[in-house]
Amino acid sequence: MSSISSVPASLAGLSSPLTDRLQPNQLLNTSSADKLHLGQPAGDGFGKMLDGLVSTVDTKQMQADSLTKRVLLGDTDQLHQSVIAMQEASVSLSLMVQVRNKLVDSYQELMRMQV
Repeated sequence: MSSISSVPASLAGLSSPLTDRLQPNQLLNTSSADKLHLGQPAGDGFGKMLDGLVSTVDTKQMQADSLTKRVLLGDTDQLHQSVIAMQEASVSLSLMVQVRNKLVDSYQELMRMQV
């Protein structure tokens, strides 16, 4: 059986991809402008996120329409999947509307601020 003091010596030669890339004080030595753009290209983060949300809602709506059409035409008898897809589309649309409302409220609040 080995002693506890010999364990760190045996692990000293091991390295992981995370420790090879990230040094302990790396984020402390960067400027504030560099911290804002870690991992994201400048300029298209928020707009791209909103486009992704809208396309996700649209995809869910099209899937629900397709499943409903198949049930109505008699191609499938899985009514439960159609109802579940319609509810998912409804919930995602409601979420998108609420996010839009919050964004509009935030914009209006910023416009009312006096500089």
